[in-house]
Amino acid sequence: MIRRLVPAVALLASACMSVPAPPPTIAPSSATGEFARLPVASIAPVPDDWWRLYDDPVLDGLVRSALAANADLRVAYANLDGARAALRQARATRLPQTTIESALGVDNPASQPSASGNVPTTDYDIAATASWDLDLFGRLRSAVTAAGADAEAQAAVVDGLRVAVVADTVLAYVDLCGSTRAIATAREVAAAQDRSVALVREQFRAGEVSPLEVSQVATIAAATRGAIAPFEAQRANALYRLATLQGRPPGEARGYRLACTAAPRLRTAAPVGDGTALLLRRPDVREAERRLAAAAARIGVARADLYPRVNLGGAFGLLSGGISAAVTPLVSWAFPNQARATERAALAGWDVAVLQALREVETALAAYDAETRRNRDLATASREAQAYARRAGARVRLGDAPGLLQVDAQRATASATLQQVQSDLAVSQNEVALFRALGGGWRTDAGTR
Repeated sequence: MIRRLVPAVALLASACMSVPAPPPTIAPSSATGEFARLPVASIAPVPDDWWRLYDDPVLDGLVRSALAANADLRVAYANLDGARAALRQARATRLPQTTIESALGVDNPASQPSASGNVPTTDYDIAATASWDLDLFGRLRSAVTAAGADAEAQAAVVDGLRVAVVADTVLAYVDLCGSTRAIATAREVAAAQDRSVALVREQFRAGEVSPLEVSQVATIAAATRGAIAPFEAQRANALYRLATLQGRPPGEARGYRLACTAAPRLRTAAPVGDGTALLLRRPDVREAERRLAAAAARIGVARADLYPRVNLGGAFGLLSGGISAAVTPLVSWAFPNQARATERAALAGWDVAVLQALREVETALAAYDAETRRNRDLATASREAQAYARRAGARVRLGDAPGLLQVDAQRATASATLQQVQSDLAVSQNEVALFRALGGGWRTDAGTR
């Protein structure tokens, strides 16, 4: 296992300001070098708005709507606001804390007679108190650094959700378009097979074929029709996902009019960049690095806790008609916490994030390349199956071959056609999975606050 990994020296710099830095790390060349050299990929940098490579205005609109209205993103933004509020509070603790108090009292003349008779007397009290933690050993300074790193980690969480929302939206659109094409193709094949069934039944009534041929062609036609229902369910599922990704009830998707007839595909090799760019771009890696920086800063808090805290307090006020003032220094001592263990856990989390990022990209690349090669072979198989069906039909009509040859050709054609349609969809799905693994889609105008 890689003991210590680092995305880039720049990521550590922000964690080394007057607080303990994360442990030194060494990046092996395999972590920051090029990915597997495959014809489906290029070393061009990954664009932030990678979905625009498909050149589909409808898809662009869906992504913008999802980034603007997604419910999960709203939750993440609220959590980010909370982290930033905690940072402001941590900064405020380094300033003197002041409090102003006032009171109004009225004496009862019946219980305390005065020389002036039964006239009520009134006392006004007002006081101002102040306290200031001198922060001689950097405890508050380290706490501010840790809170800042926490806020940046939460910002990376938001970026990660943007990646997921974009990828899920594109994938739902891909599934919608791919299943729409699959439905149309399956219906065309089924319709052609139904015509063959009708023809064979006429031949059976004329005594030209046996019941065996009738059953075989009817079986093929029924199996093709049976493939339509799953594609229809997949299409409905894609519509419902698009609706919920935009923060809308799934039922609204039934009114969508999205006229796409094939899953979008890249026209060129996918731009994937290299390992260094990946580790700087992936939100989960940046989040892990910020968690590590926060843990290192909290070691500074724990280290300062080894020394006494000095707090200066004072009060000045008008109490019962007189002026009162006091200054009270306060010294307190606390024991250190388990900050070192937290840092070790954060460092392990960083290692995990880096390894996972590299593995996901390499796996996605391998799957994409394999499906692309399979798709080419299936396209060849589909063309050959159609040629087989034409030649078999011609030989059967000439009486040069039994009718079962034509039935077998129809089965092969239907199978090859549907497999190619499914593979076309799988290629597009693998493209989306690749860009999700690359961490593209987090810097967008629609998602910036």
